[in-house]
Amino acid sequence: MTFFDDLETRSSDQRSTENSALLKDIIKLAVTLDGYKATLGSVDLTTFASLEDLQFLPVLRKSELSEKQVKGNLLGGYSAKELFNFAHIFQSPGPIYEPGGISHDWWRIGRFLHALNIGNGDIVHNCFGYHLTPAGMIFESGARAVGAAVVPAGVGQTELQVRAASDIGSNVYTGTPDYLKIILDKADEMGENLSFDRAAVGGGALFPSLRQEYADRGIVCRQNYATADLGNIAYESEALDGMIVDEGVIVEIVTPGTGNPVPTGEVGEVVVTSLNADYPLIRFATGDLSALMEGISPCGRTNIRIKGWMGRADQTTKIKGLFVRPEQVANLVSSHKDIQRARVIATREGEMDVMTVKIETDHQDPAIFDASISSTLKLKGSVELVSPGSLPRDGIVIEDLRDYE
Repeated sequence: MTFFDDLETRSSDQRSTENSALLKDIIKLAVTLDGYKATLGSVDLTTFASLEDLQFLPVLRKSELSEKQVKGNLLGGYSAKELFNFAHIFQSPGPIYEPGGISHDWWRIGRFLHALNIGNGDIVHNCFGYHLTPAGMIFESGARAVGAAVVPAGVGQTELQVRAASDIGSNVYTGTPDYLKIILDKADEMGENLSFDRAAVGGGALFPSLRQEYADRGIVCRQNYATADLGNIAYESEALDGMIVDEGVIVEIVTPGTGNPVPTGEVGEVVVTSLNADYPLIRFATGDLSALMEGISPCGRTNIRIKGWMGRADQTTKIKGLFVRPEQVANLVSSHKDIQRARVIATREGEMDVMTVKIETDHQDPAIFDASISSTLKLKGSVELVSPGSLPRDGIVIEDLRDYE
């Protein structure tokens, strides 16, 4: 087994010393940026001695980032680079805007792909989306970093996906966990034998039963944890024992809604500091839940580990690879005069995510709400009409009924 680089096997003392120095440089840059002046302008770097001092800096939330993103300042003052100096500008649902670069492995996905033995000689069938959102480019950049060829497949047109994968001989899949099953099932229907033997997935939960189904087909499937804002945060290795934190970020687990670190093993909100000088996000609250694990991975990589994605600190839920947020449900209600209340429910059918939207209304035809649901939630789902007053008054507008065990 070879490692991606020497950073993966540093001692904890070496990693702490080197990351502390990098962090000081990042903070020196950040205090000059408009986005941070109000929160970091008074930071005394002479008292910043180690990574433990990071906990005394304020947490940055996506809502703050979004509020500061206005025309003429689309990155909210959180980057020293002008917008036109980035290789790509992406728009994620919200909307919220993220920059992207084409320098070597800008999002650091190569480390994850290398851990799955992906490299020169492989052809990656990349089924992450390329339309406005960055996921497709994030994984393409990682594939190029390890020397693999890429089929920029995107999402949809499954029959054409099967034909392309078969004709080209794609042997690695990248995309959301459940879309690979759609492709494989379509290939079975078409009588095609695909060559996939590895799958690097993200953007949604990899359920154990689905991982086993892929294993039964001879496909080794591993997942990572990444976001459009931060790039790679953590990833699985051959040990399959938690997720190893990427070398380009500093991860803390804090009590939700605060910046206070919790003890190892306790579930809390994932807060990430990116060491990317192009877009330095300091103590960025992801809204995701996880927990730190004791010790290091049996695979020999020495960075800390997290247990993986364990839910959300708020009701935001990822369905079919896209986040559905409470404010989107509120927009759905306000967008249609005949909707009194709404509740989104996430379930599984087989190995696929299913979204059901329960709507309190006097109407009898669910089809009249389809357009509103698609435009506000950005997903299609089944609609269940219920009588006014029948939905629980428990403050929940998005209910996740999927079993993650």
